[in-house]
Amino acid sequence: MLVQLNSVTKYFDGNTILNKINFKIEEGEKIGLVGVNGSGKSTLLSLLMNEMEVSEGSIYRNPHRKIGFVKQMSDLTMTNTIKEELTTVFSGLIQLQQEIQRLEVQMSQSETQDLETLLTEYGQKTESFAMLGGYEFEAKIDSIISGMGFNSLKETKIQQLSGGQKTKLSLAKQLLEEPDLLVLDEPTNHLDLEAILWLENFLFQYRGAILVVSHDRYFLDKFIQSVVELERHQITRYKGNYSSYVSQKEKNEQLHWSRFKQQEKEVKRLETYVEKHIVRATSAKSAKNKQKQLNRIDRIDAPLASLKSAYLNFEMEYPSHKAVLTLEDVALSVKPNELLLENVQFKIERGDRVALLGSNGVGKSTLLKSIIKELPYAEGSIKWGGNTKIGYYDQEFQSLTPELTVLEEMRQTFPEEDDLTVRQTLASLLFTQENVEKRIKDLSGGEKGKLIFAKLMLAKPNVLILDEPTNHLDLATKDMLEKSLINFDGTIFFVSHDRYFINKLATHVLELTPKKTTMYLGDYQDYLAKKD
Repeated sequence: MLVQLNSVTKYFDGNTILNKINFKIEEGEKIGLVGVNGSGKSTLLSLLMNEMEVSEGSIYRNPHRKIGFVKQMSDLTMTNTIKEELTTVFSGLIQLQQEIQRLEVQMSQSETQDLETLLTEYGQKTESFAMLGGYEFEAKIDSIISGMGFNSLKETKIQQLSGGQKTKLSLAKQLLEEPDLLVLDEPTNHLDLEAILWLENFLFQYRGAILVVSHDRYFLDKFIQSVVELERHQITRYKGNYSSYVSQKEKNEQLHWSRFKQQEKEVKRLETYVEKHIVRATSAKSAKNKQKQLNRIDRIDAPLASLKSAYLNFEMEYPSHKAVLTLEDVALSVKPNELLLENVQFKIERGDRVALLGSNGVGKSTLLKSIIKELPYAEGSIKWGGNTKIGYYDQEFQSLTPELTVLEEMRQTFPEEDDLTVRQTLASLLFTQENVEKRIKDLSGGEKGKLIFAKLMLAKPNVLILDEPTNHLDLATKDMLEKSLINFDGTIFFVSHDRYFINKLATHVLELTPKKTTMYLGDYQDYLAKKD
């Protein structure tokens, strides 16, 4: 056994985050940790890693096993290159390698009487070097560099990397260390599709145990063997991958509904009887007995489906013309005399839902910003069709003013809308009376995303340009977003690394490379089939 939680409870500011959690991880297990935003996943990981103390209960960690947890950029030496940083994982082996090389020099220069002693030491060290993987570590480094898409950057200093690239490097470093338990928090963030596929296969073959938090459904389906769900401060464990979990949970919810309705019916019957008979002398005793029976009932919680969930609904104020967007021989540059993209050409018509795919750094976000005229383009033409009204979702939330409150942001954007409509729109995305007064800089990534969705709902565009709209969203909100976008009558052009989301939504896939674009008819699975 690697880790065991025994009746673990955690409070924050008097609020219960986790309540009497019992949970263990065995050698080699591969577990997906899921739950809505705010359910306590990050708290649970912090407790597992001994970064905070439990309020009640205890946690056992096997002292003879190593736990690895990817921390964003905290473990990187900024003056190292990518390859140098990854090589530090094997510092012990490199030191041993240097000692072996020193012995080889000594043996070549040694007198006969010293040679036997040197040969004995040399044999011991080379045997240790082989057993510890000394002849494979350079190949492992090269494999990680290639798989994570760092081939062209391996001699680049870490201080020159973007935040996303540094996070990828932290992940790569942890994978090389091969701990007995690998703890991963949203590892597919900042990875392009090629790197995600590589990581899936790596984790599928990984011999150690894995605990992973992810909102990528295809990713979870690939290698996990069980799902642990955090809900209402407690844990439920399901055998199988993510799809199996969804099926089992649906059956459990149906059973829960049935038991809940049955109990509600019985409670209502008893309450009606007590109310009717408690005032009558002839039946007061019977009514008191019914009240005792009522008090003894262990009430079943209302199913979560009956509680509030986010509601999104995108409507058009008016339809666009049939031809929505045409690009001809477009080239983009971010540096003088250096093209980022060229020969970009495609057409999008009314009702199309086009997924834009390409490797990290190829220029997907830059292309979107050029299309909406936030950035200039170097060559070619970008033509919008008639009657188009554009709504843009920016993954970096630059359209939001950090110092404004949620309500101020909405009022400033929609001064003509009455206060009731604004508040109702925010409420549909679960903004309460309290958090509409929060400053945008204090919101979580998920809350900022929902605020942009609220603005898009009120704006009523007929074209949606979406840059990674599922980032920061929990699985329940992703499902709601998918349904609302599928029901949207307008046109959608979007970037996403969530293959499940792409497959559900896309009617076309546009592949972007530095030298050309290729449009594929169909969803993500159709795209893969045609690529093969």
